[in-house]
Formats: sequence, C-alpha cells, structure tokens
Amino acid sequence: MKEIILILLLQLLYVPLLTLRTIFLVKNITVLASIMGIFEMLIYVFGLSLVFSGDQSLLAMIVYAVGFGIGIIFGTRIEQKLAIGYINVTVNTQTKNEELITTLRANGFGVTLYIGEGRDSERYRLEILTKRNREDELIATVEKFEPKAFIISYEPRRFKGGFLLDRMKKK
Repeated sequence: MKEIILILLLQLLYVPLLTLRTIFLVKNITVLASIMGIFEMLIYVFGLSLVFSGDQSLLAMIVYAVGFGIGIIFGTRIEQKLAIGYINVTVNTQTKNEELITTLRANGFGVTLYIGEGRDSERYRLEILTKRNREDELIATVEKFEPKAFIISYEPRRFKGGFLLDRMKKK
C-alpha cells in the first residue's frame, strides 16, 4: 500500500512540474524550464520504475494514470496563481468614460483610447497592457464603471517599449 501512495505522490509532483515546464517554455523562460526538466525526469523515472517493478499490479497502473490527471489540474492551478507574463485587454464601450480612463491610469494601467465607427454610433476602444496577475483587478474596475463593456483579454507573444516597460525600468 505504501508503494501505491508513493506512486500517487510522485505523480502529483511530476505532472505539475511537467505542466509548468511546458508553460515556461512557451513563455520563453528556458533556463527555469530546463532546471524543472531535470527534477521532472528524476521523478518520472523513479515513479515509472515503481509501477513496472515487482508484480506490475493493475492498481499501481491505475493510480499512476489517475495521479497524472489530478497532477494536470494541480499544475494548471499553480500556473494560474503564479500568473506569469502579460495580457492585453481590449475594452469596447459606447461612451467615452473619462472617469474609467482616469481611474485605470491612476491605478497604474497604461491606457490607449481609440475612437471607431460602430453600427449605430461611435464606439470607444481602450487598449491596456498589464501583468497577468492584475487581470482580475483590471476587469473588475472596468465592470464597475462600464457594466455593458465588451472585454477581450489575450496574451501577447512579444512586445517592445511602451508605458508598462518604461515604468518597470524606473523602479
């Protein structure tokens, strides 16, 4: 029974490392990803050797697979808490809400305003680049001032210059 619990615990270490390593590679954080890869492989080889040693019980194999599935959930949750990287949020409104723009800028968000032509009237588009760990704060602020705003959030792959990077250099 100790072996079964050890297999589960190893999977709950291995798979979150695998998930985080993959995300770090996608975000081009290669040094950290390679260090995680070393630990990931040590855990993987040890865990797999436990599954295939001895009587190769069906229970050990099932626990290994279930641990893999649960590990994916854990790894994803850890990454969401870390919120590594940046997001670009586009906010479309029907009015030019100066109070919203002023509040966002006062809270350290860089805001660029565009005016466009909608079907029935002018529309206003705010482009905001921020760290991912501030996404919920940003969206809550927008919803407070513009509950009917259309909001799109995505992760930019690469960017250069601008308000956010200038602020980071000054710190």
